Amino acid sequence: MDISLLTPAKQHASVNLNERERRVIAGIQSGLPLTSRPYAEIGKTIGMSESEIIECVRSLLERGLIKRMGVIVRHRELGYRANAMVVWDLPDQQISALGKCMGRFEFITLCYRRPRRLPGWPYNLFTMIHGRNREQVMDKLAFLIQRCKLQDIPHDVLFSRRRFKQCGAVYQTPVNGIRGVSSS
Repeated sequence: MDISLLTPAKQHASVNLNERERRVIAGIQSGLPLTSRPYAEIGKTIGMSESEIIECVRSLLERGLIKRMGVIVRHRELGYRANAMVVWDLPDQQISALGKCMGRFEFITLCYRRPRRLPGWPYNLFTMIHGRNREQVMDKLAFLIQRCKLQDIPHDVLFSRRRFKQCGAVYQTPVNGIRGVSSS
């Protein structure tokens, strides 16, 4: 499992970071260690205390320089070989309620609202379902449709055909291969 930052700050925005902020970003951008105190571990490598790192990350989040942090799970390594993005054409007035209904099930790993791209793409909600095989994914989908009363909602099931590299955002590029030294 790789735990890393997901959404970089605006690519073309000019941002002045102090040395402490640069060190923290360099320390967290490749993922947090899987320990009970990941910020303490990172602190050991960059010469800061756990509380200093937490406060710096909090400040970067509040200022919008880090949009959010999340988990990237490598499902195949956990035995989940079938992955489907289910795209839904939900009535606009029901999207919030139906999205909340779908998102409460643990087998829904992503649930995003997106604008339709008419005329060719009528879908406005995207959900991801993982399973050990296609049959398991379809069983979960049938359960979801029944529980959220989606029987009359148009949707398509798009199974993954290949896996792309899974990694978090890169906020700083190392200089001369030295991690934590930024070219900016």
